[in-house]
Amino acid sequence: MFAMSEKDIVWEQLRSEAEQAARREPALSNLFEEVVLRQDSLEQALAVRLSRKLAYHATPEGYLNEVFAEVFRNSPKVGEQVRHDIMAINERDPACRSYLTPVLYYKGFQAITCYRLAHQLWNQGREELALYLQSLISEVFAVDIHPAARIGCGLLLDHATSFVAGETSVIENHVSILHEVTLGGTGKVAGDRHPKVRHNVLIGAGAKLLGNIEIGEGAKIGAGSVVVEDVPPHATVVGVPAVVVAFTKDLDPAQSMDQRIC
Repeated sequence: MFAMSEKDIVWEQLRSEAEQAARREPALSNLFEEVVLRQDSLEQALAVRLSRKLAYHATPEGYLNEVFAEVFRNSPKVGEQVRHDIMAINERDPACRSYLTPVLYYKGFQAITCYRLAHQLWNQGREELALYLQSLISEVFAVDIHPAARIGCGLLLDHATSFVAGETSVIENHVSILHEVTLGGTGKVAGDRHPKVRHNVLIGAGAKLLGNIEIGEGAKIGAGSVVVEDVPPHATVVGVPAVVVAFTKDLDPAQSMDQRIC
């Protein structure tokens, strides 16, 4: 996790980027000022940005801002996780040229950050509010993650539309996932019923992972595949149903983002 000096580096770079962006694009200067430049920390900036995104007629923006700020204060781990996410996006997504970009514009990052806040509320026994946030996240970002799911840091949720993760899903650290991916169950089975995705996995667009299966560390899931059985570490699987077609020498497919089969 980050030391305090490293936290400062992320925030200071983001502020510098916001200052430069405000000079380049005066039409958005109010956005940069209100979300970033008037705030004292990344946590405050995210509370402002996300509360505005999720604000709905039944829940005022100010209340959501207070809730999010409280979670960030009481759960410093969330701030550490989002910093890892920002850095991961900047490193892996060639379309992302700054730390500011995911904070202001990427719904994948914003949805995952909202999930992280809902997850803390769920763990605190505030399940109704957590589920309400899940509903808002689904409506606003088209991303549906149960607040009880467990998701590590350094996550790239690229494009994000139609990503689904069920209640007992687990995603470990340093994973890259493209749009329209489902971590779902196989029917009406109760209990532990959703996939477990280990470190450094790359999941291609449209893949469906179903049931209490394990996706081994460093595995690659081909786009459009339907995975219903365990995947060995460093294996590449494709097809409907998915089968192992190769074992990759790439120890970190999530970082390389190389979706070629061979």
